[in-house]
Amino acid sequence: MTEIFQHILDALPLLFSVTTILAMVGGTAIGIAVGALPGLSATMGIAVLIPLTFTMEPIAALGMIAGIYNGAMYGGSIPAILLRIPGTPAGIATVFDGYPMAQKGQARLALRISLVSSSIGSGVSAIALLLLAPPLSMIALKFGPADYFWLAIFGLMTIAVLLSNNPVKGLLSAVLGLSVGMIGIDMMTGIERFAFDQLELLSGVNIIVLLTGLYAIPPAIELALNPVKPAGELQEIKDKSSKFRWATLVPVWIKASGIGVVTGIIPALGGNVAALFAWNEQRRGDPDKDKYGKGAPEGVAAPECANNADTAATLIPALTLGIPGSSVAAVILGALLVHGLVPGPQLFRDKAEITYAFMLSMLVTSFLMLVLGTLGARAFINVLKMPTQILAPMIFVMSIIGVFAIHNSMFEVWMMLGFGILGYFMEKLDIPTAPAVLAVILGPIAEENLRRALLISGEGFFSLLQGPISWILVTLILATTVLPVLTKLWRRKRAKIVDIAG
Repeated sequence: MTEIFQHILDALPLLFSVTTILAMVGGTAIGIAVGALPGLSATMGIAVLIPLTFTMEPIAALGMIAGIYNGAMYGGSIPAILLRIPGTPAGIATVFDGYPMAQKGQARLALRISLVSSSIGSGVSAIALLLLAPPLSMIALKFGPADYFWLAIFGLMTIAVLLSNNPVKGLLSAVLGLSVGMIGIDMMTGIERFAFDQLELLSGVNIIVLLTGLYAIPPAIELALNPVKPAGELQEIKDKSSKFRWATLVPVWIKASGIGVVTGIIPALGGNVAALFAWNEQRRGDPDKDKYGKGAPEGVAAPECANNADTAATLIPALTLGIPGSSVAAVILGALLVHGLVPGPQLFRDKAEITYAFMLSMLVTSFLMLVLGTLGARAFINVLKMPTQILAPMIFVMSIIGVFAIHNSMFEVWMMLGFGILGYFMEKLDIPTAPAVLAVILGPIAEENLRRALLISGEGFFSLLQGPISWILVTLILATTVLPVLTKLWRRKRAKIVDIAG
């Protein structure tokens, strides 16, 4: 614990430099604006801006990304309350009581509750990250090559199976990512693989090109083809409840924060699951259940606190084990790689100052979000008046400029657009893109550690099953893949029984 505090003290001067503070403020403001625009998301915002952080210092770049992440999760509540459409997937549950409050003339109160709840949830999540990630990284340092191989496979199977309604589609996405990750020069033999005599592919597919293509271009295509139309009229910002008792929300924040942190640690759940779960639990535990869905302040506080408590918590397995719990975490892993930071326990050993500064930036931006949300409320609300037709060309232009600036290569721009079209059709076919991104990151790690473990032992495949860590990971892999299949078969059998009984 003393060592953790020492690392935090060492990171503070780096975090509170002028450049990093400006980056965090700018990132938080951009994140709120991105979240407030229906059709955009935190994932897209980070993917678009990663190329623009390429020339920045790692701490400033990661501080900006932390601000975008936290800000976007809150920003999604603005259209949810005022227009009855969630700005981000995590804002779905906020619609249930947020929009009815706005209809009753309590829009300002609903926005305040959302802002304060989001800030509290983000702060609790950041503290959980600071307290839980370092001990977990110490355990991970005991992993050998075989353990890292099984860990990478576990990450791939978890995201591929659990992040998709159809496990087959999730695995298909993972296989696509593994194929992309094999492009380039084999690091152990020096043999060219799948480069097709293209000089630009010898070094592999740049992770920024893939991220920008899969996460920035599909929303732009969708906005160009189907501009978002509000489900309701923009509510006037009035407040008929100036004497609201904020103390009544304290128990709500405590329960929702716990739900959000636990949900964030579990891979493949995400902020939308945390928000819906928190709203349902709040309603279930309240004696007056009928008030929910009709404008209950607790119905706004619970989901907003929970979906923001998910943000930093989902980075706990991502930073320590390289297993992101959501698509946003997968993109952030890509950002770490761009700045020369390899996810895993070595982050806490070799890059301790930068790692702790990033974790602290999640805490700092949670308070910046409260300040900016209060001071700039009117400006962020006016973002909703921006015609969605102009967003698509803006995203295209920023993506092209950002990718071209990496290596001044039009080949990578065309590759990015190709991945964008692929990502668009994957979304239309309900094939998740997160397993593909994760496979590009974890695939080479799995391959390298598999071959290293086999070379060290020289005993064949069964040498990978030595040690308790390997057996635990294999058991988790089997549980991850077998349980969904058994659950699906059980549901079919139960449905047949009900049909026969009917």
